[in-house]
Amino acid sequence: MTSLQVVYYTLGAAALLGFLSLVVLVLTWAERKALARIQMRMGPMRVGLHGTLQPIADGIKLFTKEDILPSWADRRVYWLAPVAVFVPALLLWVTLPMGRDLVLRNLELGLFYITAISVLSVMGLVMAGWGSANKYAMIGGLRAAGQLVSYEIPFIMAIVAVAMLAQSLDITKVVDAQANFGYALIQPAGLFLFLTAGLAELGRTPFDIHHAESEVVGGPFVEYSGAHWAAFFLAEYLNTFTVAALTVLLFLGGWRWPAMPFDGLAHSTLSLAWFLVKTALVIWLIFWIRGTFPRLRIDQLMSFGWKLLVPLSFLNIIATAVVLFYGWPLWSLTFISLLLLGGTVYVIFRNPGTDMRRETVSVISARDLRRNPTVDAADA
Repeated sequence: MTSLQVVYYTLGAAALLGFLSLVVLVLTWAERKALARIQMRMGPMRVGLHGTLQPIADGIKLFTKEDILPSWADRRVYWLAPVAVFVPALLLWVTLPMGRDLVLRNLELGLFYITAISVLSVMGLVMAGWGSANKYAMIGGLRAAGQLVSYEIPFIMAIVAVAMLAQSLDITKVVDAQANFGYALIQPAGLFLFLTAGLAELGRTPFDIHHAESEVVGGPFVEYSGAHWAAFFLAEYLNTFTVAALTVLLFLGGWRWPAMPFDGLAHSTLSLAWFLVKTALVIWLIFWIRGTFPRLRIDQLMSFGWKLLVPLSFLNIIATAVVLFYGWPLWSLTFISLLLLGGTVYVIFRNPGTDMRRETVSVISARDLRRNPTVDAADA
């Protein structure tokens, strides 16, 4: 590697880090405003115009806050855990393009690189639980490991199905293959799989089991504060932007569909703007899901992943392989995918819970108690 390339990659990495930090600030403000609109509130309004400077105030507060280290914590594991979560989230953007020429380093095996790097963050969450030496943190870390391993299968299988259609692992070639129509029209079930599994990978509502405040009081993050807690926070929003960008690149045509006019700088600028508009719409959908759906119980979450998404992901692969092998028209894959998606929606609405017997409190009215006094004794 020449010295010129070293300078190029250093400046590119610094610019990328600055851009992603700005994106995180915007996302935190946008999410609070979106949730406030859903809940008929104003949201942040006091710092800056319509609260636009609130993320900066929050950042200053977090980085100047006292960083507390529990005396019983494993210091090395405790300090390394935020780094182990944040670095993989940043490394994903090495090969993620925001335009044909807007990428730090385009890799021929880009999709393979992304699937390999994306699984590393679970190690940081387990380290945070172990290093904190707290029972809630440990339970949260183990929950995160179980959840991420379970939903990694449909997440990766959805990516593999897209690679089969594009006949390439190069993300730029995947986008070019969607010049006329996005893969969302050919694989709607694949889009559902990828976005749902991606939400579970992020640990966002309704899949925020591992840091559920009402159950494990923050999970792996319960003992963290100040800048180290901010690193987890930064990684979560960075991953949210990454999943939205990947959804656009793999299913919505990236910066194409339709192709942007002009050449040179004007074309690159329009392509970037179009890509960001699509990504913003996906992010709004993620915010809407958080503000609308309740949190799943852990048995519901695991049942949803292993009994529904994993089989659906394999069926999606088989359908794609059959259509490509026999040379059937792509609309047949759309038809099969819609059937799979319709069946999935039917199963979800038909059986929203599980068959597991739950030990809960029964409320007995006074009238029923007077009619049948043995009810009280039996329930007691």
